[in-house]
Amino acid sequence: MKLLIKRDQAKALLGGVKFELYCRVELTPEEQELIKKYKAHKEPLAYTQVKGTEIPSLYIQDLIDGVSYKAKDIETLLNIEEVIKEACRSFKKYLQAMASFGGEEVIEF
Repeated sequence: MKLLIKRDQAKALLGGVKFELYCRVELTPEEQELIKKYKAHKEPLAYTQVKGTEIPSLYIQDLIDGVSYKAKDIETLLNIEEVIKEACRSFKKYLQAMASFGGEEVIEF
């Protein structure tokens, strides 16, 4: 799996600058098959807090299709980017777990 990130900026209507972030994952054919086999497209990877409740805000299919975000400042853009990277780490763990079904893992201590 590869995470592709594009950062851009555009002029805001009333002057100033808006920042844009586009993220998409590229999957290997094997990873695509795992997603299909386990119907994992709708698996949530990131959550948003709404009145103390976590609401799914980013799904595997979102990363496959590509997601865009707009931010007023660079700090916000970088925070969003970090959430995406963490979601990809979770996504990779999902893929590793799906690939291990039907096999055996040995852990030595």
